[in-house]
Amino acid sequence: MSYEPKPIDTADVTLGTDVSDLTELLARNAHELWALQRLKNGWTWGPTRDDAAKKHPCLVPYEELPDSEKQYDRNAAVGTLKAIVALGFRIERLL
Repeated sequence: MSYEPKPIDTADVTLGTDVSDLTELLARNAHELWALQRLKNGWTWGPTRDDAAKKHPCLVPYEELPDSEKQYDRNAAVGTLKAIVALGFRIERLL
């Protein structure tokens, strides 16, 4: 079986600097959702990832994540925001 990912084309999408706060909020929320699911599935914090023992070093508050993990969540948030724009939607702050 062969799989070729085909994400929404966002090559022409530029996000304004006004969405940087939104990006960080979405990145934090993505981590919180991920951590909540892991905890519900019996995972706990551990110094190294161990799938058999259900231990993960990233089961910590967002602020305590290594920058590389925060960047992973930010990249996912930016990708989602760009996809929203590419699909013809607008991102506006109402407050």
